[in-house]
Amino acid sequence: MSEYFSNIKDSATSIATGMGITLKHFFNAVKRKGDAGIDDADYFRQVDGLCTLQYPKEAIPTPPHGRYRLYCDIDDCIGCKQCERACPVQCIKIETIKATTDDLAACGKTSGGQQKRMWVPVFDIDTAKCMTCGICESVCPTDCLYHTPVADFSEFNVENMMYHFGNLSKIEAEAKAKKLAEQQAKAAKEKAAAGGAPGAKPAPKPKPKPAPPQA
Repeated sequence: MSEYFSNIKDSATSIATGMGITLKHFFNAVKRKGDAGIDDADYFRQVDGLCTLQYPKEAIPTPPHGRYRLYCDIDDCIGCKQCERACPVQCIKIETIKATTDDLAACGKTSGGQQKRMWVPVFDIDTAKCMTCGICESVCPTDCLYHTPVADFSEFNVENMMYHFGNLSKIEAEAKAKKLAEQQAKAAKEKAAAGGAPGAKPAPKPKPKPAPPQA
């Protein structure tokens, strides 16, 4: 019988303790935990108060050194494809077209003053595959690829997780590729006219026949 009343006592104590914690948070909810988005060193130390945020107008500030959505500044991309080769999950796809000599000015320079020699009609990042490892960012020679503080970029359609950063439209890319092919064909023709087909070795000179022996 004593065990029966002891169990009732323990149950009542547990309920009272739980209700006490609930009421404490309930009355603390009249205070705000803090304004989201403000760079406050004590933001995450505030343990009392209302913590529900009015998303998306409010959001928890992201840590300054966090790696989130990947972004490419295509104006600084030189089309070296080092990031594509380094990516362990193959979430980066790049296609390049060599700029013709008369297009170098239009191709432009990077913010560091390096002359760009490649058009990049396709620079796609599949963020659904990206694991934010940061390897691509570390191998990029022009620092055009980096992780942004954007932490929430969910989509209803997974196809919208593919981000396109190319600097040419499909029609422009076809025109640039055709122009490059024409220039290369012209250069090959001029080289062939000047000294034989490209890569061909000159024909060896015939050896002089020995003179017949005199009687």
